[in-house]
Amino acid sequence: MHRVLDLDLLRTLVVVAESGSISAAASRLYRSQSAISDRVRKLELNCGLSLLARGKSGATLTPAGERLIVNARKMLALSDVVLRDLHAEQVRSELRFAVTKYFRPLALPGIITYLEEHFPQLRLRLCVQDSASIECETHSGNFDIGLSMAVLHNGYVTNLARGERRKLQRESMHWVANRSFSLSQGEPLPLIVLPETCSLQRFIGRVLDEHRIAYSIAHIATDIGGLHLALAAGLGVACLNASAIPPIAAPLDCKLPLPSLPDVEFGLVPARRGEPSFVSEVRHALARRLNSCEAN
Repeated sequence: MHRVLDLDLLRTLVVVAESGSISAAASRLYRSQSAISDRVRKLELNCGLSLLARGKSGATLTPAGERLIVNARKMLALSDVVLRDLHAEQVRSELRFAVTKYFRPLALPGIITYLEEHFPQLRLRLCVQDSASIECETHSGNFDIGLSMAVLHNGYVTNLARGERRKLQRESMHWVANRSFSLSQGEPLPLIVLPETCSLQRFIGRVLDEHRIAYSIAHIATDIGGLHLALAAGLGVACLNASAIPPIAAPLDCKLPLPSLPDVEFGLVPARRGEPSFVSEVRHALARRLNSCEAN
């Protein structure tokens, strides 16, 4: 029997996987839970395999579901491209994308290329800035889509709207330095930091003060690129999330008696009320892309 995969059913499975439960997916898709369950069962019957493991804590993908969803995201993205090309869709509006300095600096060019390929008529303006300013300007109209970072630590959360964000990924945070870095006994810890407007840098100072670890500011970089150069030059130690650590540097977790660090969480800040439909489309495509990158 010739089997055809229904894109609407694939989209439902993707939303369930991203949401973590049937009920959460139903809310996002504006359908009842029973309707979502029926769609998933229909897709499972079509595939002849179980795709979701359902339990009290939610729904998780089975191994077959994990394999299918990778290609499902590709098929949905390709479908969007084909339809836009078929109807010669023209997106003339400018889209302003504000992103935190710490979000995958080495992968960011590829993400921009992805948006340009899938939205060829889009005029993209990228602004790299502090998470705190992104959060504060969420409803200001200064940007259309914002991506910020939160430090997940009791009593200290750098994000102002954490509960409302669309969570993308969680990463570990490390003390890092040039692979040849060494510290003499009794010498204050030389720090490489971003300006004081950076919430993460204020958090670092607070952690070191709480543990009574002497430190000095060896270098203040204006951006992540400058911080990477300072690390390469061996000027000192920095605090970075895993995806922002450059190849020249390595974690110091086992070399120096430094305080353990919490994880950080990236997410898209809440959409502004009444945002244009093309911005919503780009937002969903971006979230799919970033979740796909994380899975890979």
